Amino acid sequence: MNVPRPSRDLLTRYLPILTWAKTYNRDTATSDLVAAVIVTIMLIPQSLAYALLAGLPAEMGLYASILPLVAYAIFGTSRALAVGPVAVVSLMTAAAIGQLGLTSPAEIALAAITLAFISGVFLTLLGVLKLGFLANFLSHPVIAGFITASGILIAASQLKHIFGIEAGGHTLVELVRSIFEHLGETNLITLVIGVAATAFLFWVRKGLKPLLIKAGLSKRMADIFAKAGPVAAVVVTTLVAWIFGLGDKGVRLVGEVPMGLPPLSAPSFDPGMWQTLLLPAVLISIIGFVESVSVAQTLAAKRRQRIDPDQELIGLGTSNIASAVTGGFPVTGGFSRSVVNFDAGAETPAAGAYTAVGIGIATLVLTPLLYFLPKATLAATIIVAVLSLVDFSILKKTWRYSKVDFTAVSATIVLTLLVGVEMGVSAGVLLSIFLHLYKTSKPHVAEVGLVPGTHHFRNVKRHTVETLPGVLTLRVDESLYFVNARFLEDYVLERVAECENLNHVVLMFPAVNEVDMSALETLEELNRRLSEQGIRMHLTEIKGPVMDRLKRSHFLHDLSGQVFLSQYDAWCALKPDAPMGSQQKNLAAQ
Repeated sequence: MNVPRPSRDLLTRYLPILTWAKTYNRDTATSDLVAAVIVTIMLIPQSLAYALLAGLPAEMGLYASILPLVAYAIFGTSRALAVGPVAVVSLMTAAAIGQLGLTSPAEIALAAITLAFISGVFLTLLGVLKLGFLANFLSHPVIAGFITASGILIAASQLKHIFGIEAGGHTLVELVRSIFEHLGETNLITLVIGVAATAFLFWVRKGLKPLLIKAGLSKRMADIFAKAGPVAAVVVTTLVAWIFGLGDKGVRLVGEVPMGLPPLSAPSFDPGMWQTLLLPAVLISIIGFVESVSVAQTLAAKRRQRIDPDQELIGLGTSNIASAVTGGFPVTGGFSRSVVNFDAGAETPAAGAYTAVGIGIATLVLTPLLYFLPKATLAATIIVAVLSLVDFSILKKTWRYSKVDFTAVSATIVLTLLVGVEMGVSAGVLLSIFLHLYKTSKPHVAEVGLVPGTHHFRNVKRHTVETLPGVLTLRVDESLYFVNARFLEDYVLERVAECENLNHVVLMFPAVNEVDMSALETLEELNRRLSEQGIRMHLTEIKGPVMDRLKRSHFLHDLSGQVFLSQYDAWCALKPDAPMGSQQKNLAAQ
């Protein structure tokens, strides 16, 4: 029995796996397996480190790297995105849980699980309702500023593990002050391990691959060994800590990590916890989605593929729900892992599922070996990873291009560093919305004239053009809505007051895609006031959808002037020597 096409399309829409699975073959599987091996090697130390960053037991990092990857393979649309714990989301998780004032490890873990669940439900609902466009209100410069500030905060927060001291704080000032207060308690052995691991990882990141290629290894093998640098640091420092009994000498170790697959778990439904975690969960979801989609779109474009942002919301949402039910914490698509996954040749999301299998095997076999892993090594892994996120060039770029964007980026960075992650990202969201409203509240309006010998009209301040006596032509370069409608009215009346012997005002609408009710009322009032002064108001180059809506009102009937198909038609009709027949009102849909 054939399934009706609408049902089949609906299944394909919500289950992208049905699309790529049809063409899955042995060659594709081989490429995915190779990519999965490389990403697994990279993800094991990262997942442990990001759990440490989130203030959670190390095993939760592994748990968050198994079932969420499988969920994304089923529901996600990107062929290369690698889902799992990431630095910024882990930092935000720590900040969110810190608001609860919990001290019991079990309660802290439950809060993290609940945070992942709330985030997952929120993302999934946004995807089902096709509200992915809401993330567009967070501008890229503001996101870049937030990530830069977060990278600095994350690196600073890990210095306590490098020095082997107690230190805390949610802002840069608090962290620096706390570190200096306890600097005298530095454990020298821990410091040596931390500095050596950090230096090694920085060298591996830049210098190992060229060295291996020079030694005769293929580019692919050299890349695999370079990506395995963190694993080498983990293995060497763990062996050193075990052989020399460094745990007895004050070096802080990861300790016992439970062996076995992730346990089934359930979030808390305590109203008080939900009330506290709801806003952080929303912010984590927005930041995670924006970061993830940016990476996914970039990688998809390189292979001429496309992703569906609304379905990506569902993919990330189900991944977070999967993380919650298996004892994990919030996850999203990671930049560095996704690039590695892409470069390693991943062809489909199945690479993520194979990575999940690799992490699962690690939880069954390797966890007892992690007991002697120094926390300083994981801190070094985090520091090296997040410092690549720090990009102060965004300040220079925005300063040169847009002072408004520069102000927003600077404010986001300063607030994140001095007040905290949650305030920083909240300010970023509000600033992004404010910037949009500010930029559209004062639309660009230009007086235009005819370029001699053409039918084109350009700004009189930029070009040598012809104008008609008694005619003022203004081009409106923005859609009109409640925020900017009054500005247009004031601008037109001000320009009219400056002109003598004015008979006609022509409003060009080539860039107007929307006229809302407030703007319509403003146009009606403007038409009335100009009529009282004996000035006729005309409209030109109105787009079809805008014209359709205007026809449903009385505005066109009451308009004192005419509606022209093009500005050149208006020019010809309003010339002093134009024949009377050319001044017929043109109300054709455009």
